[in-house]
Amino acid sequence: MYKSLSTLFLCCSLLFVSCQGKEAVMKTPLEVVSFVDINKYTGTWYEIARYPNSFQKDCFGSRAVYSLRDDGKIKVVNTCRKGSVRGKERSVSGKAWVVDEKTNARLKVSFFWPFSGNYWIIQLEENYEYAVVGNPSRKYLWVLSRTPRMEENTYQSILARLQQQGYDPQRVIKTPQQ
Repeated sequence: MYKSLSTLFLCCSLLFVSCQGKEAVMKTPLEVVSFVDINKYTGTWYEIARYPNSFQKDCFGSRAVYSLRDDGKIKVVNTCRKGSVRGKERSVSGKAWVVDEKTNARLKVSFFWPFSGNYWIIQLEENYEYAVVGNPSRKYLWVLSRTPRMEENTYQSILARLQQQGYDPQRVIKTPQQ
């Protein structure tokens, strides 16, 4: 019995240590941009690429529209077409709010109360022509643009910076737009 317990303890210890190693890499803090002017950030953003996720399964032509609400929060309307760029349009509305007023780059977003998620702006072009949004766990990622298309050299430079930020560029999928 003692041999079984010691073997079990050894296996659990090794599993813990191996998870700690992976966790240590993931705990490298995700840096956000130094400042976001929320007024400039509002408007329409087209999804150029993303990490695959369950809630956008079979979505094409995805876009987000942000607008300021009277209460200081941000109205969020996400739209995509199901099945193809010509598929039926579906939308979901929610709200976002700034949680880091020093930078305005860390937000929370909620589509279904009481659930919310981190929405961190990790890259932002100086004229607000593109933005990259992630979260601290690096489970989610979106590359957004003010236009439905992005120059390939711009896209490749975003991917290179994402790798430096701890994201896996191989997981990024492009979003077909009309």
